Amino acid sequence: MRLTFLFLVFVGALNSFGQTSSGDKPITDQLNSIQLTDVRVGGEIGRRIAVTIENNLLLLDIDNDFLDSFRKKNDKGYIGIGKLIDGVVKMASYTNNEKVISLKNHLIGELVKWQDPDGYIGNMTPPYRIVKLWDIHEMGYIINGLITDFKLFGDNKSLAAAKSAADYLLKKWYLIPKDWANTTGVAKRIALTGLHRTLLALYGITNDQRYFDFCLNQLDLINLDPDLVIGRRKLIEGHIYGYMAGCLAQLEMYRIIHDEKLLAPSEKALNFLISKNGMSITGGAGQDEIWTADQDGSGELGETCATAYQLRVYDNLLRLHGDSRYGDIMERTIYNALFGAQSPDGRQIRYYTPFEGDRHYHNGDTYCCPCNYRRIISELPSMVYYGAKNGLAINLYSASNATLSLDNNCKVTVRQETDYPNSGHVVIHIDPSVPATFALKLRIPSWCSNPTILVNGKASNEIIKPGTFALIDRYWKSGDQVILEMPMVWRLVRGRERQAGRAAVMRGPILFSLNPEQNETLAKKSSADLDRIVIDLASIESLPVKNSAVRPDGIACRLKAGDKLFSMGNSGNLTLMLTEFSDPDCKSTYFRVPDLSETVPDELTNLWK
Repeated sequence: MRLTFLFLVFVGALNSFGQTSSGDKPITDQLNSIQLTDVRVGGEIGRRIAVTIENNLLLLDIDNDFLDSFRKKNDKGYIGIGKLIDGVVKMASYTNNEKVISLKNHLIGELVKWQDPDGYIGNMTPPYRIVKLWDIHEMGYIINGLITDFKLFGDNKSLAAAKSAADYLLKKWYLIPKDWANTTGVAKRIALTGLHRTLLALYGITNDQRYFDFCLNQLDLINLDPDLVIGRRKLIEGHIYGYMAGCLAQLEMYRIIHDEKLLAPSEKALNFLISKNGMSITGGAGQDEIWTADQDGSGELGETCATAYQLRVYDNLLRLHGDSRYGDIMERTIYNALFGAQSPDGRQIRYYTPFEGDRHYHNGDTYCCPCNYRRIISELPSMVYYGAKNGLAINLYSASNATLSLDNNCKVTVRQETDYPNSGHVVIHIDPSVPATFALKLRIPSWCSNPTILVNGKASNEIIKPGTFALIDRYWKSGDQVILEMPMVWRLVRGRERQAGRAAVMRGPILFSLNPEQNETLAKKSSADLDRIVIDLASIESLPVKNSAVRPDGIACRLKAGDKLFSMGNSGNLTLMLTEFSDPDCKSTYFRVPDLSETVPDELTNLWK
């Protein structure tokens, strides 16, 4: 009850400002997030949450790797402790796990204990505070983590510490030199990544106008519209993570002041990602943290921080517009780029996740990507179900359950039974507290043709179109059941730019790649040898093969191939096993095909055409 009250206070503050500052009614999202405490997720999404907690979060050397530098104030530089706190708090709220709650309390308790009387909370000595690169970035995320603790656990000490630290930043802002970008080598807006959203969140809780005005005036958030720079440039312009973090803050400010300029950067990024080759087939984007459009799949592809913030922006746009196509991008990105950034056992995390060549894990547990990975994993439960106008929506399919409150004083428990993404068979149980009329929205993925829906055993008369939400608006009673069938057909997805003339193997949302170690005849082949493989679509076995390279109930595919390009009589001298993209030893994703007419364009590239 207390958490619900705090949430309503936060929303009320935002809505109140929206009315007083614009004169218009507050922006009403088409879909609304549900609280972490009201949902439980199984399947591969749930497994990833569990292994991140048990095999990563609870195995971290918190005191030495994260806290020690803040106790000593030793100028060590960026650690990522604020991002860690945010993820731990959300995991603690979601699981109610005593060990995670204890970790949360220890992290926050120790950090707040070492906060200076003037409000500074960081690891720098006085001469370097504010002016040293990433000190403000670190502080901003620490404040954000403390705000999350207040919002989810009601800890007033965390809120007081957050306010004190934010006030310190506002008072000391004048210390930033005018040539700061040139002296640090990083553009100011990128060095401040995350701060805009933090101050908006603090405004939403406190209703203290100073924090909002600072975003509006000093940070000029409403006019923040950087060019979408291709490639690494001076001051690391073109930084995807920094760009998307700005978009996220602007989308949240848009709910308050309704200026259409705040939507433009997000729309520009989505157009580039989807329609101009900015996003790879995994859902990841960019090389070496920077926007690219050449579809190069090797090296420093798909920074994990960028992947995390892409997902946050997609989720935000999904809620704002209610357009299921954002859910399609989320699904692709989660199952491939995101899960591919973590070892299957959960312990190691990558900075980059290429789809060609060797992949490498980040050395250590600190810094931005490992901590941003933990954060986004902690947010996945809130991306499965959403509240809708007098109803609910299912965005992600996974064994799970949730309880939502509807407008008519009715509570609905919804439960999914499914082995998704192994198959597209989903049984949905609907149990309202009282019989009631409301709408159930089911995302029909763009990759799915010929989906069917049964309601209590009878075919639905509703329109079912891929790339939209199927709407079932009816009188529901306890025990009602919906069966959604999404046939998963193997498809060869046509490559673009550097991958032109080749194709990748997909089934449902999952991308399949070649791990040479799973194929004895290829174990010693070079990358050049693997590049000459020609695959045969017709030879793919109709049902997936069981394979545990990624997860206990994982799948793979088996198909015929040739190893000498288009030589006659050589089309089937190999039998390949392709495993899920998040198999850590996969090295090849695109293959030659004898006939490009058998391939299909990536459905995500046609979402808005």
